[in-house]
Amino acid sequence: MKPAAFTYHRAHSVAGAVELLTELGEDAKIIAGGQSLVAMMNFRLARPEHLIDITHLDGLSGIRRDGDALHIGALTTHRAAEKADLGPDFRLLSGAMRWVGHLPIRTRGTVGGSISHADATAEWCVLAVLLDAVVVAHGASGRREIAAAEFFLGPFTTALEPDEMVVEVVFGRPARRAALTEYADRRGDFALVAAAVDLDAPGGVSVVLGGVGPVPVTVAPSSHGAAAIADEVAGAVELRDEPGISAHYRRGLVRTLTARACEEATTR
Repeated sequence: MKPAAFTYHRAHSVAGAVELLTELGEDAKIIAGGQSLVAMMNFRLARPEHLIDITHLDGLSGIRRDGDALHIGALTTHRAAEKADLGPDFRLLSGAMRWVGHLPIRTRGTVGGSISHADATAEWCVLAVLLDAVVVAHGASGRREIAAAEFFLGPFTTALEPDEMVVEVVFGRPARRAALTEYADRRGDFALVAAAVDLDAPGGVSVVLGGVGPVPVTVAPSSHGAAAIADEVAGAVELRDEPGISAHYRRGLVRTLTARACEEATTR
């Protein structure tokens, strides 16, 4: 299928993109890598009347350290993050990129695009919640910082205002003993379940699950040991039967993947 008709706009600056968003309103969408939005448009699941291309904007790509914090520009590709030497503090992020689609998708898709798309199974969304990341948005009222836990509101729904765009994601807390793993029926598909674990989170062990709710779901288990943590997490999530996958099967995936992530994080 092909997308419905739309008007293409090419932004030449962040301010210009925001101006277009303000002028065009909710009928406009930002496009960068287009790996999620274009697919939805092809299936007529999304029908924006205007596309604002920010692909060539300066200053929105790249990864830099500032003290303990890691700043990732919105136009940074998954592949760039995968290849980056993030050191032991953030190797979780580069390692998790192997789960993102296939190489062409990782080469074109962007961190900001994934965060903005807000698919609850997407790796960047799960990781942002796990590590208490801050999503930095720019809009008509200026710069705004939104905690990842408050950014994702529902399926493909975020706290962004219609005139705002993501410009940066900041991971402020190092995570040396953390891991993400997932399962999909076919390599490169979106995960049926994703499990990310941080053994050194401020309140103790933190587990964030993708694929079990409309947004990434956080569980703070009190148990110790991979098997016990996995059992507690699997029992804590609310699941229901869905076409093609039962709640029992998905709960089993939660248990297996959580245990696997705990074991991987422990070895780090």
